[in-house]
Amino acid sequence: MSVEAVLSRISEIRSQIDTLRGGSAAAASSSSSAAATSASSSAFADALATATGSTGTGTTTTTAAAAATTGSAPATSVDAGAGTLATGSGATGSDVVADAKKYLGVPYVFGGTTTAGMDCSGLVQTVFKDLGVTMPRVVPDQAKMGVEVGSLKDAQPGDLIVPKGEGHVVIYVGDGKVLHAPRPGKDVRIVDNWYSDADIATIRRIVPAQASATPAPTATTAASSATDLQTAALLSMMQTGSAA
Repeated sequence: MSVEAVLSRISEIRSQIDTLRGGSAAAASSSSSAAATSASSSAFADALATATGSTGTGTTTTTAAAAATTGSAPATSVDAGAGTLATGSGATGSDVVADAKKYLGVPYVFGGTTTAGMDCSGLVQTVFKDLGVTMPRVVPDQAKMGVEVGSLKDAQPGDLIVPKGEGHVVIYVGDGKVLHAPRPGKDVRIVDNWYSDADIATIRRIVPAQASATPAPTATTAASSATDLQTAALLSMMQTGSAA
């Protein structure tokens, strides 16, 4: 139902209410009626704006409008944190693996963070930067980010494995394999994981392993929501009228 149709219906309902209250609406002058209708429209618009989170002109906020246009929330750059998953970018563990594979063959360069060359922690920082997640630069700091995974059997693609001594970091890609930038003279590659639980200082999960499933709204749900908003706006107007 369009806003104009809703406003028209609200006006009819208010007229019926006024008639039941003793015909006070009939006694009012045409100019007063016009003012009341304008006030009703304004009150409804305000109530509807409050219920939907839109601006006073009935226009949704820029972020909401953008999300509605694209069909998804805009990507958000986030900082990785200790003890928490970085969910703001929407990236998952599989995204980490997919992005890291873009750098296969890049030569190892100590301190490097580009396709001209990168070291192990530079690779990790660059991959997460690509996904909108800010990570520290060096391994000891990276080893504190995200949430800890108990053991290798619980590791998921995209998790970071840091050996004891925190002198290296690798990205677990699944099936017992890891992706890393090994050492000078080597390039970024995927190899069989050679670490055991006894060798590992920590396994860190920086982003969710999988995307959370969010069911799409049905037509029935959308219609029910629209009806609820109209009802809420009408009740707000009636309460305002009673208080006056």
